[in-house]
Amino acid sequence: MKAIVYKKYGTPGVLKLNEVTKPTPKDNEVLVKIYATTVTAADCMMREAATLMGRVVLGFTKPKKKYQIMGIELAGVIEQVGKNVKRFKKGDEIFGFTGFAAGAYAEYKCLPESASIDIKPDELSYDESAAIVDGATTALFFMKDKGKIQKGEKILIIGASGSIGTAAVQLGKDFGAHVTGVCSGANVDLVKSLGADQVINYTQNDFTKNEEAYDMIFDTVGKSTFSKCKNILKPKGRYLITTGNFVKNTLMHFWTAIISGKRLISGMSVEKKKAILIVKELIAAGKLKPVIDRRYPLEQIVQAHEYVSKGHKKGNVVITVKHST
Repeated sequence: MKAIVYKKYGTPGVLKLNEVTKPTPKDNEVLVKIYATTVTAADCMMREAATLMGRVVLGFTKPKKKYQIMGIELAGVIEQVGKNVKRFKKGDEIFGFTGFAAGAYAEYKCLPESASIDIKPDELSYDESAAIVDGATTALFFMKDKGKIQKGEKILIIGASGSIGTAAVQLGKDFGAHVTGVCSGANVDLVKSLGADQVINYTQNDFTKNEEAYDMIFDTVGKSTFSKCKNILKPKGRYLITTGNFVKNTLMHFWTAIISGKRLISGMSVEKKKAILIVKELIAAGKLKPVIDRRYPLEQIVQAHEYVSKGHKKGNVVITVKHST
């Protein structure tokens, strides 16, 4: 089968289209014929091994063999099931999250029956189904589980035009919050169309000097800091961040909880299975939709990574996977 493989860290050029052995599912696994995956900012960080934590997981000098095929979101069809599988059958159209094993930059991927996958929403195409997974489930985890968002609260979403941000705007409105999005001028109309009550163009206005005070600030792209934002947090406000130094963020979380009502909250969304079910319900109700910026075929993965690395994508960049049979 065809797959995108990288055997060293570096620029998008390290990604190579190779022929690799098609996997065979174990007794508790399903074999997914992949039709769509995505390129995320996290994928680009993995390719570069941009953080020490990343190298601890992936390999210090080069990616370990089990991580040499990237891609964490997918949509496709179950082609084969192991003899003990009960949740799925051959022919099921599914979407979901591969977990840290990644592997979606390929024509096929084996996943445990217990993985964070489910039947694809009828309302969405394969492209749209792959694009909604990580951004929406991450936004849901931070806003609902970590941030305890409440109806009527004022929230500020930094990076409102990205994968997590576009989902966060829509979720914030569904939770009944007053949503202010922060993005560049080119994306103001997009963020408004998703339901944001207000939009701040960060190229023209410094949102940290805004006279508004927020119950929650959700930085989806790591472009701010707690120290710069705490002045626009309400006395018991929460500052949520998805990226950055994990150890530093954890220490800051405990420190802010001790010395102030204003808290920094970070973390990592690992369990996505339940979140995917909630996302499906919101999609069916017309309350959540994916945003796709560009589509590239698998063969143009280098160009896709080059584009995402620039940091200006709107929503999601999808990789389409075609099969000869």
